[in-house]
Amino acid sequence: MTSVGASSPPVKPREMRLEVVVVPVSDVDAAKRFYVSLGWRLDADLAVDDGYRVVQLTPPGSGCSIIFGTGVTSAAPGSAEGLQLTVYDLDAARAELAGRGVDVSEPFHDTTGIFHHAGSEGRVAGAAPEHADYGSFAAFSDPDGNGWLLQEIKTRLPGR
Repeated sequence: MTSVGASSPPVKPREMRLEVVVVPVSDVDAAKRFYVSLGWRLDADLAVDDGYRVVQLTPPGSGCSIIFGTGVTSAAPGSAEGLQLTVYDLDAARAELAGRGVDVSEPFHDTTGIFHHAGSEGRVAGAAPEHADYGSFAAFSDPDGNGWLLQEIKTRLPGR
């Protein structure tokens, strides 16, 4: 028997791994071009039949992928928000995205000092004081307006 691809450790009893997030888009080919232009790995583009196509991509270093296509979700295109990508260096990640033609926001942190409010409410310009882990963000959107956030984390909390 021939094995295709690398195997991953089996899911243990009581484990739940976030594997895929469905992103609602209006134009599958435009979305595919956008995410590929970010340097994301194209895992699959399967046109199963008329009205059903599944495209899967994975951000570099991520264990979770995104899926979009036709017949995949009834959610309105562009309705996903708060999709979060963790990065080690927010400034470097912003520069890379901008270099790829993405309109990415300036760094910001939340007025509360924790996570962030929905939309742009509570945003304070600039990275969190001393670039505190989990506190600095930047935002961008895909062509449909699905909202992505970059969150800077250099040292994870214990057990994470």
